[in-house]
Amino acid sequence: MRFFVVFGLLALSNGADDLAKGWGDEIAWRTLNDGLVEAKESQKPLMLLIHKSWCGACKALKPQFADSEEIRTLSEQFVMVNVQDDEEPKDPKYAPDGSYIPRILFLDSNGEVKRNINNAENNPSYKYYYSDPHQITAMMKSALASASKEEL
Repeated sequence: MRFFVVFGLLALSNGADDLAKGWGDEIAWRTLNDGLVEAKESQKPLMLLIHKSWCGACKALKPQFADSEEIRTLSEQFVMVNVQDDEEPKDPKYAPDGSYIPRILFLDSNGEVKRNINNAENNPSYKYYYSDPHQITAMMKSALASASKEEL
């Protein structure tokens, strides 16, 4: 009986509330639906991280992302959304140049993908693929600059 109680408590503490999925517990992660609503209300840009639990490239990027103080600091200016496996949205707008993983997309506060904010210099065939935190922070800064210009 004790096993079931302990297991139940662990399931509750690590279940739906664990939106970080290892990508940074200090980041205020949201579900996609909640994030879209929050972005609209707050007028903040949204950063969407799409990955799979079995993906080698995702596993390699995850600890670097989670350990990046700069990503953590910049994340405070975004609505941060992290989707894994079956949570990946099916709408083709979230796969602007393919459904490879990991993919990081930047959306405006109205939920529109900002196709011009991408990592095309790294590989033009996979514009939304990032392999290190420096690439990600550069695009986070670009997304913030773009959002500021749109407010004018």
